[in-house]
Amino acid sequence: MDQEGPCLVVACDGSDQSLKAVKLAARLAEATGQPLKLLAVYPYAKSSSLVDAGVERGKIDAERARYGREVFDSAIPALGGRIDSPEEILLNGDPAHEILEYMHAHPDAHMVLGRRGYSMVRSLLLGSVSEKVVRHATGPVTVVGG
Repeated sequence: MDQEGPCLVVACDGSDQSLKAVKLAARLAEATGQPLKLLAVYPYAKSSSLVDAGVERGKIDAERARYGREVFDSAIPALGGRIDSPEEILLNGDPAHEILEYMHAHPDAHMVLGRRGYSMVRSLLLGSVSEKVVRHATGPVTVVGG
């Protein structure tokens, strides 16, 4: 387990909802003096489709790094200059699972994430990352509505 101390971690995916979460997390970090970390998850579905297509591992790793850079670069303007050089964490897998695993390994982290606001039917059929995280979180979570 991580013993780094309290921090704010914002889940980013480049969507408008995640950018709203970044803005709120930056304001919270500024107000509390806690460090802010940006977390992105390269979805397992993307990497598995590349594997199925026969793409070599080096190209998959490059695509994963490109995805992370794109997501983190989109989040920087949303920080509004409040935070300089936040730590960037890029994980690979199912987003809800990876966020929950991160929270388990970092018990002092306060997770901030956006909610897409899917319809009730779509959320029931597909599930929602924010709903899964809130339901199974081992620490504090703030969900920013879309």
